[in-house]
Amino acid sequence: MQTIRSGAVAREYGEEQPYVGGKLKLRIPFIHYRVEYQDFIQGAILCCVPLGIVPALNKVLGIPIEVAVFMVMVNNFLYLLHTSFGDPSIAGWITAGIPLYITFLTGFSEGPERIQAMIALQVLVGLIFLILGGTGLTSKVVKHFPISMRAGILLGAGFAFLQRVFDPSQPFVSKMPVSFFSASFGGLFILFSDTAQRYKKKYGWFAWVASFGLAPGFVIGYAVGWLTGEIPSPVGVFDRFFIDMPVGKMIGSISLMSVGWPSLNHFAAALSLAVVAYVLAFGDILVLQALADDANEARPDEKVVVEVSRNHIICAIRNFILATFGPYLPLAGPQWTGGQALVVNRFKSATPQEEPSYWGGATSIFWGMSIGLAIHPIVQFILPAKDIGFALTLLIQGYLCVYLAFAMCQNNLQRGIAGIMGAVLVTSNYVKLWNNPLWSGPTMGLLVGAVMYFTFEHHFGAKAIPEPAVAKKD
Repeated sequence: MQTIRSGAVAREYGEEQPYVGGKLKLRIPFIHYRVEYQDFIQGAILCCVPLGIVPALNKVLGIPIEVAVFMVMVNNFLYLLHTSFGDPSIAGWITAGIPLYITFLTGFSEGPERIQAMIALQVLVGLIFLILGGTGLTSKVVKHFPISMRAGILLGAGFAFLQRVFDPSQPFVSKMPVSFFSASFGGLFILFSDTAQRYKKKYGWFAWVASFGLAPGFVIGYAVGWLTGEIPSPVGVFDRFFIDMPVGKMIGSISLMSVGWPSLNHFAAALSLAVVAYVLAFGDILVLQALADDANEARPDEKVVVEVSRNHIICAIRNFILATFGPYLPLAGPQWTGGQALVVNRFKSATPQEEPSYWGGATSIFWGMSIGLAIHPIVQFILPAKDIGFALTLLIQGYLCVYLAFAMCQNNLQRGIAGIMGAVLVTSNYVKLWNNPLWSGPTMGLLVGAVMYFTFEHHFGAKAIPEPAVAKKD
């Protein structure tokens, strides 16, 4: 039986990477996986992306800038709980709900009351993850979730990402068109094109460059943007080595110990929005499962296992920690599709010799991002091109969600249901029935998908009628 070594341990071909423990599968760097420097560098480059939430933390919750930057770094280190304890998720925010969270919070007066409302929302989201993960209910739902509705959620997510990229109100096309299109072409060409796959086999230097995933596209966009004046030169790079780490200021001003426990009114007001946040997060779980299945198909030498209950319990822990010490506007979600796509794509494209284990890349990307956020020169150097990094992750998320959705569908009926459900998920974000966020995009999309599935596709015990074969043309 062939064995593959990563770090100090080896695994049998087709098995899980070795670990310590039971339900929580602890993997330690250099022992259970090797640090992949390419993913570490990708993470360091992408450290500018989560900093995009700093202005909202400052404006909406009144958190000082230096405290908000520190909170972003702490949140990124918490992502390592997933890949360190056996969950293959490249974790992230529950991003799609951010406008809803901001609307909810602005209904409370600025200061401690608004912070308490944020704490109530985050605690409720954590409880939902804990209850559904602890009981295993979500695992059963994911296992039996219809293919057409899975594909619809993926399509909706893909459309939403791409819509944001090409929205003229966003800075990508309107303010930096030359650098944006240069970065996009370079990044997508290296990551996905057939020509690039041939070049990787033919030229060793190209294979080495391509192993850095997103980084070459980012460098191209940064260089072009700097030359054309679309991206300014970095400033204050060497002012100091580490960022400010105001632990005392954070705990003394915005923590649960400082502002006090939220009232019942806060929890009642946040309940429906917490349900909406979980519905959005459920879509991320389906994307995670699809990408993990894609990785397992491409790399049969290692079994990557997604256990939804473990993912949910770790999400609950992250939300509870943040709610206690620094309530975090984007919340703690189960997956960051952009980072997940980068890690899975590099793992799929590599041989067992080039990248022995999925866990090396999956963990290294957050070691790079978290350490990068702590080092002031890295943050200041990358920050001018933050929109390029953000745009590239959105493009990659959109591309992968769309192609996985199409690959998942087995017939035209499923494709039709998925297409309509995906469109509803995107367009109904502009609608809020009965002045309640529960009846906006996510809920409407799931309802439309469920009605179409049970009306058109589900057979209630009868056998499905196969689609007629299409005659091949000579």
